[in-house]
Formats: sequence, C-alpha cells, structure tokens
Amino acid sequence: MSLSVTPPTRLDLSVPAGNGLRRGFTTGSAATAALKAALLCLRGRTARVVDITLPGGELLAVEVRAVRRTDAGAYAEVVKDGGDDPDATHGAVIWVRVTPQDSPVMSFHAGEGVGTVTAPGIRVPVGEAAINPGPRGMLRAAAHEVAGHEAFAVTVGCVNGEQIARRTFNPRLGIVGGISVLGTTGVVEPMSLEAYMASVEVYVRVAVHARPDALVFTPGKLGRDFARDTLGVPPLAVVQMGNFVGAALDALQDALEEQARVDGPPVSAPPLLVAGHPGKLAKVLNGDWNTHSAHSGMAMNAVARVAARLGLPGALVDALHAANTVDACVDLLAGPDQGGPDQGRAVWAAVARDVAACLHGRAPLLPGVRVALFALDGRPLADESTPAAFPSGSLSDPHSDGGTP
Repeated sequence: MSLSVTPPTRLDLSVPAGNGLRRGFTTGSAATAALKAALLCLRGRTARVVDITLPGGELLAVEVRAVRRTDAGAYAEVVKDGGDDPDATHGAVIWVRVTPQDSPVMSFHAGEGVGTVTAPGIRVPVGEAAINPGPRGMLRAAAHEVAGHEAFAVTVGCVNGEQIARRTFNPRLGIVGGISVLGTTGVVEPMSLEAYMASVEVYVRVAVHARPDALVFTPGKLGRDFARDTLGVPPLAVVQMGNFVGAALDALQDALEEQARVDGPPVSAPPLLVAGHPGKLAKVLNGDWNTHSAHSGMAMNAVARVAARLGLPGALVDALHAANTVDACVDLLAGPDQGGPDQGRAVWAAVARDVAACLHGRAPLLPGVRVALFALDGRPLADESTPAAFPSGSLSDPHSDGGTP
C-alpha cells in the first residue's frame, strides 16, 4: 500500500493580492534563489529559473539573472522584485558567492553592498553580516536541498547596496556598508498607500457591520496570531491594518458614525483591541499615524519619554534614547542592572496605556481601547486598557488576572 504525498503549493506572484496589487519577493528570497542557482552550477547545472521553498512551505519560482563557476566555487545573481510595494530594494541585484568549506556549519558573510551589524539590538550579533534569521534559515534549507550535509561559506552582496541603504534606517540602526537581507515569509505583500488604505477601510466596514463583541486591529503577524490563537477572535473581526494606523481608526470612526445615524443613540460600538510590536504602535505617541519607516520616525524616543515620566534613572533614559531598536529597549529594561523585569513591565504597561488613550482619542465613539504589546519573539510585554471596561463576554479583561502579563 502506497501513501500519497500532497505536493507543496506553488505561489504564483502574477495573481494579485487581496487589494489588487502585485506581490513580490524579499531580499531573503532573492539571496536564497541565487544560492540555489550557484550550488546547482557547482553540480554542472545552469538554471535560469529556480524553485525555492518559502518558510510557509510554498514553492516560488525565481528568475536567475546570471550564474557562473568561479575559481573557488560559484556565483549567481537575482534581481529583487518588490511587486507594487514602495521598497528601497526593488530592482536591486542581489548576488551570492558560495565556496565549499571543511567546517560542518554554514557560515554567512557580508559581500559588497550588504551591511555588517555594529550595534546591539538587531536580531543578528554584532560583527556579523546583516542577514536576518529568517533568510538564514531559507539559505540553509536551500543548501541542504541541493547539497545535503555539505557545508559552504556563503557571501551575500548587493550591487550599489551601500547607496540603497542610505534610503533605509540602516545607518540609524548601526548597520554599516549596505542593505539588510530581510524577510520572514519570503513574500512582499503590496502596501501602497492609497490601495492599502482603501482595502483597510473595506475590512473595517465589514467587521463593524458584523457587530462582533470586539474588534482587533493589528499591524501584522504578532497581533494576528494573538487574536486567533489566544483569544479565539473570528477572522472577520480581525483587521490587519499594516502601517496605516490612523487610516484604520478614521475608517472605524466613520463606520461607527454611520451606524449611529442608522440605529440612533446610544451608539452600539464594540471595544477595540490593538495588538502588535511597540516598535510600530508606540510611534503614534510621536504623532506618526502611518508607521512605515518612510513616513515616520522611530519609537525609542517615545519609550524613553515614558521611562523619564516614571522616574527611571537618567542613565537608563539616555540609553533608551540612544538604542538602535525598540527590541534593544526591551533588553535594556529587562537587564538586572536597570531594575529587572518589574521595571520593564511598568514601562511597557505605561506605554500601552498611553497608546490606548491616543488611539481612543482618534476614534472616540469606541467604548474602550485595549493595547497588547509583544516583543519580536512573541513574548508579551504589556496588556492595558483605557478606563472604560471591556464588556463581559467580549475579550477577557486584561486586568482580571492581575494586570500586565
């Protein structure tokens, strides 16, 4: 008796995303495709299109711009395609040079145009190539697929990457010499301003019309997973707003006003949970309602202001101001020399309350706003609400078990 095996799903980027725009692939996917082409070249095969496996298990076909043998191994290039997303690296040539090595562990190196991490707080150790954990996993998987347990030195570069990086936050993050190789899903979902705002408005109106017990707004995966897996919120009540926090709240306020005109007073509005990473959500405390890096500053100063208001030591407040990422702030606030977890919880709880109040001010017809903050690795940082209590039976009261997790 033979067991049938379901083949992996093939992702077709020519099929538009839900907002009608064209999707693309990340720098991590580009590097993975270049690596696979280079390894195939070492085995005598010249591929002009390669299939890579995305973190979600789907296959993606990627065109290879150039591939050739070198004295020490092989080299390949792929042109990064960001789809219809406004992306500094769209059209960039990502290249990979691969060299067999005796070490059993694959090593990663920054070629010309890819940055090197020089400051803590990034998800890559200081001194290493700015190739994030997601792309590193994809690169390892592609190498194993072609070459089994053979190990290689993998150098990733980008043509004109140092110039491209000047249009990103890399200089502020302490990443010098070029771009970062990024991507958690391998796919770039298009988020152009007008089209994505229009789609967010549709999602909000559909959710309000369904009259759920509560609504959930989230910038991305962290909040979406929390709403689905922890709270059991039905998908219809979850709005993935991306960077467009202000547009999503304006659409919600408009929908509630229209509903009030139809139903008459009192306004029957659900409470709102906003869940995600403080690196996005705390930006509203600076007045930044579009949290895309091209349209906003960074959130560390907002965290530092809250810490100063709470009376934390001046040296710690200065360190928070100087941090290169909000996750570096998470580490600073958790450190034993800075008061440990209790102090960190107090700061994040205050940040969450301030964000909740700010969001409620943008959509005042809501009975209350709850904000849940998470670190990038999914650890809960805070869960706080505006004074208006959440109705019984909607979402569990974040303070019922003693407050901030």
